[in-house]
Amino acid sequence: MGEVTNHIGNSSNYNGEEEEQGDAESNTLNQPLVKANRTLSSTPLALVGTKVSHIESLDYEINENDLFKHDWRKRSKTQVLQYIFLKWTFACLVGLLTGLIATLINLAVENIAGYKLLAVGHFLAQERYVTGLMMFAGANLGLTLIASVLCVCFAPTAAGPGIPEIKAYLNGIDTPNMFGATTMFVKIIGSIGAVSAGLDLGKEGPLVHIGTCIASLLGQGGTDNHRIKWRWLRYFNNDRDRRDLITCGSAAGVCAAFRSPVGGVLFALEEVATWWRSALLWRTFFSTAVVVVVLREFIEICKSGKCGLFGSGGLIMFDVSHVTYTYHVTDIIPVTLIGVIGGVLGSLYNHLLHKVLRLYNLINAKGKIHKVLLSLLVSLFTSVCLYGLPFLATCKPCDPSIEERCPTNGRSGNFKQFHCPKGYYSDLATLLLTTNDDAVRNIFSSNTPNEFSMGSLWIFFVLYCILGLFTFGIATPSGLFLPIILMGSAYGRMLGGVMGSYTSIDQGLYAVLGAASLMAGSMRMTVSLCVIFLELTNNLLLLPITMIVLLIAKTVGDSFNPSIYDIILHLKGLPFLEANPEPWMRNLSVGELGDAKPPVVTLQGVEKVARIVDVLRNTTHNAFPVLDEAEVVPQAGLATGAIELHGLILRAHLVKVLKKRWFLTEKRRTKEWEVREKFPWDELAEREDNFDDVAITSSEMQMYVDLHPLTNTTPYTVMENMSVAKALVLFRQVGLRHLLIVPKIQVSGMSPVVGILTRQDLRAHNILQAFPHLEKSKGRKAH
Repeated sequence: MGEVTNHIGNSSNYNGEEEEQGDAESNTLNQPLVKANRTLSSTPLALVGTKVSHIESLDYEINENDLFKHDWRKRSKTQVLQYIFLKWTFACLVGLLTGLIATLINLAVENIAGYKLLAVGHFLAQERYVTGLMMFAGANLGLTLIASVLCVCFAPTAAGPGIPEIKAYLNGIDTPNMFGATTMFVKIIGSIGAVSAGLDLGKEGPLVHIGTCIASLLGQGGTDNHRIKWRWLRYFNNDRDRRDLITCGSAAGVCAAFRSPVGGVLFALEEVATWWRSALLWRTFFSTAVVVVVLREFIEICKSGKCGLFGSGGLIMFDVSHVTYTYHVTDIIPVTLIGVIGGVLGSLYNHLLHKVLRLYNLINAKGKIHKVLLSLLVSLFTSVCLYGLPFLATCKPCDPSIEERCPTNGRSGNFKQFHCPKGYYSDLATLLLTTNDDAVRNIFSSNTPNEFSMGSLWIFFVLYCILGLFTFGIATPSGLFLPIILMGSAYGRMLGGVMGSYTSIDQGLYAVLGAASLMAGSMRMTVSLCVIFLELTNNLLLLPITMIVLLIAKTVGDSFNPSIYDIILHLKGLPFLEANPEPWMRNLSVGELGDAKPPVVTLQGVEKVARIVDVLRNTTHNAFPVLDEAEVVPQAGLATGAIELHGLILRAHLVKVLKKRWFLTEKRRTKEWEVREKFPWDELAEREDNFDDVAITSSEMQMYVDLHPLTNTTPYTVMENMSVAKALVLFRQVGLRHLLIVPKIQVSGMSPVVGILTRQDLRAHNILQAFPHLEKSKGRKAH
């Protein structure tokens, strides 16, 4: 999961990302999961899903070459309005399709798991406990097998939540095969199978991934092999617009999981998006609004009994809009304690999960069979625990004052009879022998202070801590939200039970606060989580104490380790650029960083074909500065024969030139119409970096290519005396792929570009490899 350098030919120049080369490493507990060559401009290899892939950066920067400028000038008002209309149309379609698929997943999970639990209840009623266990475990193994085989054999990138890869994509990292149609379908079916199997994972993370897959497929007009070539889709044939659509998809996914439109928008803003603007805010909000409308419509339909076992179950897990809460000064103490516990346990969970994922990587490296067997083993352990542990709990008598039916043998309900006699219920079976969503509803239930015993809550908490560690990381689609909610709600309710009459806050509310605190302690989100829980509970009175809990939990967690998604990003080797540079980066200039790299490979404005072929064969750089002799009369103080920086040309454009054989028999600059006839502007947005199948004859090698029309004449540049910290902030916020270093003073014979920085050059561990003396100043505080 790190970076591996590969040289082609005899070249040792570094201008950009390079090609794939690497092998698996021994996986010591303090190393990434893929062997890393920590040098400047080294090639990144990373785990995308469970597949090792070659990683490149995305071109979020507008390539302002002559073709783009001409296309921009000739666009009519109608075309501009059409472009804007299509943006909003795609935002609507993303919300509509995400809402429909979320509804499909909910209906499938509730019905499959429901019929499974009804069958188990039938055997329990006949006291055929062993048969019930065999049926329960067998059904779960079958569902897990389907989900695991689909991920392992057809779409390895569908395993896991997908949120770290989405976060990396929006940071400017291309994650191969992450948003394809196969990945999306496997994610849908796999999520249904894994969640129905009772595994300790949720569908929230997969729904975010599904939303982004829908957005990506819409933007590019379908799959790679069956893409619609409609002319109006050309506007979205670029990384910038696809980034906006994927941001809408991530917000729609969170909204579909929690029915939280504002929370979905804030999740995209706070957690996954690196680049944001007001227009994108409105489109993401529009997408989430469409999702809510779709979900609400289907909930109304299901209330009439047309959805099988889904019944009238809504997506609000803990609706307390009818409950009025009052706070006292003494309630600050338990609320603060919940926040501290959430921060400590969240950071501990992150630390332990980090070790478990390393262990699983060793097992998964043995092959596909081992991945499937690991998933089945976890499923079997989960089934035995969920079915067997309720036998340890003491049966409790039903409270006649409670209006809800007690006991019940159905698929859901707050008082499961399990093996208890008539008039008694098993509180532990109420939490374990049900779907994860129902378990959350049960443990969040209000006005039921004596429903769950302290012993049952302890068993539930310890079990889900173990399952939460060992379930995440298997080869199935999985989400982290629900396991963390289950763990947090357990210790929250236990604390509420301990406080007893010393607090006026209901135990169900303590469970909500516990879930919120653990999520903040592990994921380190605050604003979006606050709004999500606010929309879940449907009660504004909970806002003040929820804010306090989240802030305390995040602060405590940050003092121990990074968020869980940042840890996974590091483990997978995705070259994510953090928002805040290291303090010691201010002690290093970009000029010094550029000097630590080999000389830049440059091209002339009108270049020989042989030179271009040589550069493409012997380097793997993705961009090359284009230089020209200055045509203006030198000003006073400048030497004659000065060289100007015309711009930056991408490797993909050079390959396209060779494939189209746009050669000149003489060294000259082309006319504008010559270029437009050969290269439509939207065609240049497609990536064309496969040089192997290009055959150039010896006579063509002596011809010339005019690079001026294809060169980005306005690349971002920085002075060589700028600090690396400042350059990193610019690189990240603008969404760059290449950043040119220019000299502070232009003298005779000096190149106008002294270096070029890429994402790999600005990563802290790569810089420290080249400048080990900076390690001593790592702990110094920036001013």
